[in-house]
Formats: sequence, C-alpha cells, structure tokens
Amino acid sequence: MRAVLSKVKSASVRVDGKTVGAIGTGYLILLGITHEDTEVQCRKLADKLCSLRIFDDEEGKINLSLDDVGGELLVVSQFTLYGNCRKGRRPEFLSAARPETAIPLYERFVELCREKGYHVETGEFGAHMEVESVNDGPFTLIVDTNDLK
Repeated sequence: MRAVLSKVKSASVRVDGKTVGAIGTGYLILLGITHEDTEVQCRKLADKLCSLRIFDDEEGKINLSLDDVGGELLVVSQFTLYGNCRKGRRPEFLSAARPETAIPLYERFVELCREKGYHVETGEFGAHMEVESVNDGPFTLIVDTNDLK
C-alpha cells in the first residue's frame, strides 16, 4: 500500500458536484493499493499514519499527534499512485489492484482508522472526484508499506 498524506487545515471531496466527505484539521490521505497488499499492510499503514507526530506544538516543533490536535481523516482511493511512467508518454497502471481486491482493503483501512477512534470521511471508490484541501505547511509525506519495518 502506498499513501500520500497531507497535513491539512481542511479538505473535502465532491462527486458529481455533491460533497461526499469533508474534514477540518487532520490528514488528507490518498491511498493506493497494489496486488500483493493484504490485511497486514492495511494494519501496518493505519498504525503508522495514525501515530505520526507531525503537528506543531506551542514551540513550533513537529511534536503533536492526530490525537493531540483532535484531528480527522479524509481517505480517498487513488489507483494512480501505482502508475508507471517509465516508458512512453502515457502511464500504465498494471501494478494497481483491481477493484475486487482494492475495495475491501480500502474499506478495511478506513475501518481500522475508525477503530482507533478517529472521525474518518471518504471519497467514493472508482468515481471521478474533485478533491480540495488547504494544506498546512505544506507538509506532505509519501508512505509505502514496503518501506516500513
């Protein structure tokens, strides 16, 4: 699994002009899933992202967690995170998991974050979405479960 996490002051996602998810302070997580991913990667990624300390404390140091600031999550499926641009001018997406694999893992990731006590909003899997965010910093990380211990 691969995530692009942005620390945000607010974020929202619209489908067909209708807002389907919106948060205040927290994380916008673009989530990509590949063929080899399982519940193990879901749990590993949820644990890592929800435990990061990337919010500023009173002294301006990145020392506070999502818990400390009462943060929320907006999780948006993003198969293009597994796009391959090595050849030609159009990316190919053969490494992205097919919906029958990706949807249950996406839903499980969201469920794991909710089980940790966070308010989680989502996009609509497979839909054309308009994502809007007010990045804080900006502070953006790319986290891949292949890089986690």
